[in-house]
Amino acid sequence: MQPLIDNARTFGQRPEEFAKLAAGQSPQVLFITCSDSRVVPALITGARPGELFELRTAGNIVPPYASAHPTSEAATIEYAVEVLGVSDIVVCGHSHCGAVGALVRGDDLDAVPAVRDWLAQAEPRPTGTVEDPEVAEGVQAHVLTQLLRLRSYPFIEKKLKERQLNLHAWYYEVHKGAVRVHSAETDAFEAL
Repeated sequence: MQPLIDNARTFGQRPEEFAKLAAGQSPQVLFITCSDSRVVPALITGARPGELFELRTAGNIVPPYASAHPTSEAATIEYAVEVLGVSDIVVCGHSHCGAVGALVRGDDLDAVPAVRDWLAQAEPRPTGTVEDPEVAEGVQAHVLTQLLRLRSYPFIEKKLKERQLNLHAWYYEVHKGAVRVHSAETDAFEAL
């Protein structure tokens, strides 16, 4: 913890770099990814403060849209699209994902009921090779399912029809530091 505290102490000693951020934000991209500490969107993309709007959830799950019972995730997505006017949404899964791995393996999560109930929203449950520590097949299928889920949000469906929004599926290989993007033409994740 101490190195983090030391950096936080010196971080604010460059106010000239951050003064313009007080005027507001205008990110072009909503980046939805896992809460995993090995996945750092700004590091992966090279984004500076104000350039990337982030939503991090366990297993990068996009919950079903339910206007009667909104979630913080739905509110974040809605804000990014309707208020900030992002033009792109990236859903980025990653190798070695514990959440997707648990789903693929069918792990017993009764000891962590909040995690179990959150992951239950990942329907259909991703499948893949149980023995694969990267969980590549399961994560990639899961990312595509989350894009389909996003398409069911009414405001996203509208923006897509108006060609004001683009959706992207990414797969980050933690062990390589490489990003793969889903190609609709080949229906495969290819090097970015």
